[in-house]
Amino acid sequence: MTGHQAAEPDLGVLAARILFSVQRELFAALAEQGFDDIQPRAGAVLAYLRADGVRASELARASGRHKQVIGSLVDDLERLGYVERRPDPADRRAKLICPTERGLLQMEAAASIMRTIEERHAKALGRREYAAFKAALQRVADLQAAAQHDDQAPGRTQGD
Repeated sequence: MTGHQAAEPDLGVLAARILFSVQRELFAALAEQGFDDIQPRAGAVLAYLRADGVRASELARASGRHKQVIGSLVDDLERLGYVERRPDPADRRAKLICPTERGLLQMEAAASIMRTIEERHAKALGRREYAAFKAALQRVADLQAAAQHDDQAPGRTQGD
């Protein structure tokens, strides 16, 4: 923020409002379905988990979190019975983070809740407008990720 209130919220404020509101609704609904032991921060793993498993490095890259943070979240989810580490058949030195039966149930429940949330917004805005909104939001997310990646490229300095 620039230190003054803008007439319209900036991109960061709008993105945060959407994120936190969706998280509250999602995790409240999950809790009602018996998944009351997970916190929104676990979304950095759960949102990118695949039924066939995924490497922690891929989770870190997809979520934008450090590997150490992902490792800690995986440890927590493993203790709670949502995931387990298994050897990666493609590379026995690597581990895959795989959902357990409880993890698969949580993934199905979360997907259903998210479909309900998206359906509500699609009805409110109209399907075409909602699809255009999501496409534009995806483009902005991709552009932001690319800009961040460019800023972190070796040899680049602020203002290059």
